[in-house]
Amino acid sequence: MDREIKAVQRMQDYIKENLSREITLSDLASVSYYSPWHAHRLFRQYTGVSVGKYIRSLRLSEAAVRLRDEDVSVTEVSFDSGFESVDGFQRAFRNEFSINPGSYSRSPIPIPLFIPYGVSYRYGREKKNMKECQNVFVSLVEKDARKVVIKRGRKADEYFSYCGEVGCDVWGILKSMASEPVCLYLPEKYIKPGTSSYVQGVEKSLDYDGPVPEGFDVITLPKTSYLMFQGEPFAEEDYEEAIIAVKQGMDKYDPSILGYKFTDAEPRIQLEPVGKRGYIELRAVEKI
Repeated sequence: MDREIKAVQRMQDYIKENLSREITLSDLASVSYYSPWHAHRLFRQYTGVSVGKYIRSLRLSEAAVRLRDEDVSVTEVSFDSGFESVDGFQRAFRNEFSINPGSYSRSPIPIPLFIPYGVSYRYGREKKNMKECQNVFVSLVEKDARKVVIKRGRKADEYFSYCGEVGCDVWGILKSMASEPVCLYLPEKYIKPGTSSYVQGVEKSLDYDGPVPEGFDVITLPKTSYLMFQGEPFAEEDYEEAIIAVKQGMDKYDPSILGYKFTDAEPRIQLEPVGKRGYIELRAVEKI
């Protein structure tokens, strides 16, 4: 199985690196070291979608981000995305996101962007020895009062149970809202009866009055001091070890050397594990 997972991961990596070019099944078979038929079967087995659907969804999501953030026309984006006609792109965009690309470009709304999770993240891997010392960098940051658009679960207190309750598509919707998504561990005062302590959301300014996706909620957080714990850069498939290293460093750290103490009055915040920057977690503090 490990050999198959590595083969599919190589195909996913190839697609990511060559998304602007024509990608054939023969290309993917070559990097997977399997026949085209077997490569396609493995890809569907481990990702849950066909190669064609995977590439199309990824291209449409990148097109949506460009329409949201750049001054580009639907025609330009459609051809850059590999579609042979603007009409074909518009139909595909509307089928994927239930909105016309022209309308989205003029007035972006939250949409479920496709997040290409690597299969090496989803399936069991051999755990690495954590005895090797890893650096964790600590800095004091101030967060202004802000709103957070969140999706509540039911009983979840961590990522995997949360995904089991609300699904893993929430992150794609949050990514479409032009701010980096966050994971929050909510203190009791922010938890509604019958909802989870762990939520995912996106931070917005205090005067935000934009659209809120159906089924989401908005909370307001006060200005808060945080200690930010940031680990070393890591290989993407080693995200679990990177998270553990930061958590261990955070548990050992004594904030009193800076004149602060930890407080559970405000949410603990996790950022998405990104290998190039290292895993980041923030914990609220107050002056002693």
